[in-house]
Amino acid sequence: RLLRKEVHDPERYVVPTLDGDKSVWVVEKPQIPDSNYTVPGIYMFDDSVFDVIKTCEPSGRGELEISDVNDAYVQRGECEYDVIEGWWTDAGTFESLAHANQLLK
Repeated sequence: RLLRKEVHDPERYVVPTLDGDKSVWVVEKPQIPDSNYTVPGIYMFDDSVFDVIKTCEPSGRGELEISDVNDAYVQRGECEYDVIEGWWTDAGTFESLAHANQLLK
C-alpha cells in the first residue's frame, strides 16, 4: 500500500501515472509529470518485497530506487493507495525543510 498526495510541483517527486483512480505506472522525478500527485515516502510492503528488490537494477545514479519496487507492485496489480488529506510536506530542500518546521511549530 502506498499513499498519494496532490502537490503543485510533482516533478520533484515520485509520480504515479493514473488511469482513473488506478495507478498504472510510477516514475521517479519525471521532467513532464503525468499527474499532480506524488507518492510520499510512506510505504507498506508485504514480505515479498525482498524478492522484488532482488530483481531491481541500479538506476543511472548507480542506486536501487524505491520507485522501482513500488512500480513492480503496481505492474503486478498488487498495489493499493490511500490519499493523504490535509497537509503534507517534503523536507528535501532548505525551503521545504523550513516549511515543515513551521507546520510542526
